[in-house]
Amino acid sequence: MRNFAPQMEKDMQSYRLSDLVKIKNGKDHKMLSNGKYPVLGSGGIMRYVDKFLYDKPSVLLPRKGTLDNIQYCDMPFWTVDTLYYTEVNTNLANPYYLYRYLSLLDLSNLDSGTGVPSMTFDNYYGLKIFLPNIEKQTKIAQILQTLDKKITINRQINQNLEAMAKQLYDYWFVQFDFPNEEGKPYKSSGGEMLWNDKLKRNIPVGWHCGNLFEIAVFTNGLACQKFRPKDDEVPLPVIKIREMHDGISVDTEEVTSNIPESVKVYNGDVLFSWSASLEVMLWAYGLGGLNQHIFKVTSANDFPKSFYYFQLLDYVDVFKKMAEARKTTMGHITQDHLQQSTIAIPDNKDIADKFEELISPIFKQIVKLQEEISNLIKQRDELLPLLMNGQITIE
Repeated sequence: MRNFAPQMEKDMQSYRLSDLVKIKNGKDHKMLSNGKYPVLGSGGIMRYVDKFLYDKPSVLLPRKGTLDNIQYCDMPFWTVDTLYYTEVNTNLANPYYLYRYLSLLDLSNLDSGTGVPSMTFDNYYGLKIFLPNIEKQTKIAQILQTLDKKITINRQINQNLEAMAKQLYDYWFVQFDFPNEEGKPYKSSGGEMLWNDKLKRNIPVGWHCGNLFEIAVFTNGLACQKFRPKDDEVPLPVIKIREMHDGISVDTEEVTSNIPESVKVYNGDVLFSWSASLEVMLWAYGLGGLNQHIFKVTSANDFPKSFYYFQLLDYVDVFKKMAEARKTTMGHITQDHLQQSTIAIPDNKDIADKFEELISPIFKQIVKLQEEISNLIKQRDELLPLLMNGQITIE
């Protein structure tokens, strides 16, 4: 997408960005009380406050740091001082169209040259912009925003599904109110509990203290630079921590498809980034090869996916506290750490299997919706340059 080169079509007008917007500085937010208006920084929403700086649709431009993180907001907001906001001249430019246009540009050559990448008003104001008339801009923006809206809805549904499944896991395996033989909540209905010294808590009779290895297998990825694809073979994308966050992109590295099956990743697989970010996820971005800083997590002793997924997700908080104790924000979880983990495990895994019956359809829906999100993003991103260069026309 960064190779986008806007063309001057016969029905387009040439502008400088200074013709289209007034750039404004963000401000410190620490003195503000909590409220309903988002405070936006270079990484997105930081908190919500009781006042706003601006209440009209705006393109948000980085002042420092990563210069390609252009954002758009169409609700009242506050921005920090590392993020400019803009007052858009809506007689000439549709704010959303302008946001998408600017997001396609490579702005790195406009860096003011300081140690930390940064932009001044003048850097931005000098940008040459080619725009069709406002009516055409608005039509294109409506098409793109329709796709964005569907993407947002799918993400919200997935967040709700994940929260619902996690709430049920907590109810069954943290509070121990899984259904007893009569279908009643075990602990709340007087189920017998015993103190466990290792866990420092009461657990149900018929449960024991085990570790994560008892319920899951952790397979490390490869140093994929040693497995580059040959010219005559179809490669696989390399799944790194960035891909766990953003999915597969044109910048994703590639690996030979002849890697062992154990380090191939399919949609629905559980991944755990053991270095740096310490995140657990259900992969849903297509077939890929696993990088060496990520574990592929599979079943041990026939424990189902939903059980080991949430047990690991729950235990990540312990791993993060270990990183904090080492006075580092960077996690680095080894096989020894996994061996030393302590979790409550039922002696009879029937209860985990019953949980799987409830959660498995939710996991399948989460993966399906994420696949749809990926397809919508691909459609949107392929349409963007074609629409903006006039290669696709709108009647």
